[in-house]
Amino acid sequence: MIRASWTSETSVEATLELWASSLREVKGRMRPLFTQRRVAASAGAFLDGLLGAERRKTGWMRAEAAGDPGPWRQQAVLGRGRWDADALRDVVRDYALETLADPDAVLVLDETGFLKQGKASCGVHRQYTGSAGKITNCQIGVFAAYVSRHGHAFIDRALYLPQTWTSDPARLAAAHVPKGTTFATKPGLALAMIERARAAGVPFSWVAADTVYGVGEIEMALRRAGKGYVLGVKSDHAFNSWAGKPLVAGTAETIADGLAPSAWTRLSAGDGTKGARLYDWAYCELADLAGAAYDQTGLWTRGLLIRRSLSDGERAYFTTWCPAGTPIQILVSVEGRRWSIEDAFETAKTDLGLTHNETRSWHGWHRHVSLVMMAFALLTVIRHHANAPPPKSRARPRPRAR
Repeated sequence: MIRASWTSETSVEATLELWASSLREVKGRMRPLFTQRRVAASAGAFLDGLLGAERRKTGWMRAEAAGDPGPWRQQAVLGRGRWDADALRDVVRDYALETLADPDAVLVLDETGFLKQGKASCGVHRQYTGSAGKITNCQIGVFAAYVSRHGHAFIDRALYLPQTWTSDPARLAAAHVPKGTTFATKPGLALAMIERARAAGVPFSWVAADTVYGVGEIEMALRRAGKGYVLGVKSDHAFNSWAGKPLVAGTAETIADGLAPSAWTRLSAGDGTKGARLYDWAYCELADLAGAAYDQTGLWTRGLLIRRSLSDGERAYFTTWCPAGTPIQILVSVEGRRWSIEDAFETAKTDLGLTHNETRSWHGWHRHVSLVMMAFALLTVIRHHANAPPPKSRARPRPRAR
């Protein structure tokens, strides 16, 4: 099994029992999704394979780990079996929230690429992916991660379909894309995830994302929902201040160029692998708006947050929305939580086989990714419980002297 990256004084015996009991619980939660016992058993073996020590989580590798003569049983879980991947997504979300839920949590939105050969895999297209740092043949998945002081886990996902796919009915049918599926932008997919989280009663106060998702439709939806945000924008994004605030007008880059040295403050965006992630930050309040205009209470502030690298001076820009009086350190902390989804992608790809999906269909992609999400949530929950402080022992009363 994967080595957990926690530090704990828990005994080996207790840790193994925690693993075993947690895995049994997760399989029990998954069981109602399957009408046939053998398919449920294969899905459980699939999960075992994702959590196994093999670096490549291919069908043959998972089958060997499960003691199967070939990958056909586990391939059936992704293809021929009849079960709802979205139902598993919801099981993962509810399971993760039982441990991670916090009203101040951040919902982080991001995407990642799945490199592919050929043209048959659902959604594959020559497009840019940060995973490769270039335009290449790949699929793009949009994800939502729930990040709180207790840990982080994926709670939603969607496969992006380029217009070359949605405009080709024969191609959609060949990949078993559900009828009625139309083109949706990446921000559109992310917005649907925000709405699903709200409908499910997921507790969160903030949304963080990079420049792909710093668009007006997401901003307005979050304002109406009473959620704060720190969303990346490009350097040429225009900002203007309103009455009652210092005069600010121009692109994000121009505004940053004109700031006085005293406008910058050095703050940590959270701890990384090498310690505190220190940057210089500046925050410009642009307007105070009555929350009533957006079905919110109190006064809210629209602003521009700027991050500057200590090493090379490179800057990043963020449009913000928060309750009036929110200190810059809170906004910096919210933006810093965005790195959690990068950590999740790395772990899921390196240790849990996120990119080792060998199916080509719509259902195969969503089923594989949902099972990986469950494996990741399991690791998060185990880590949280393993690192929890032991219950305080109650001192035994001393016997009375006779």
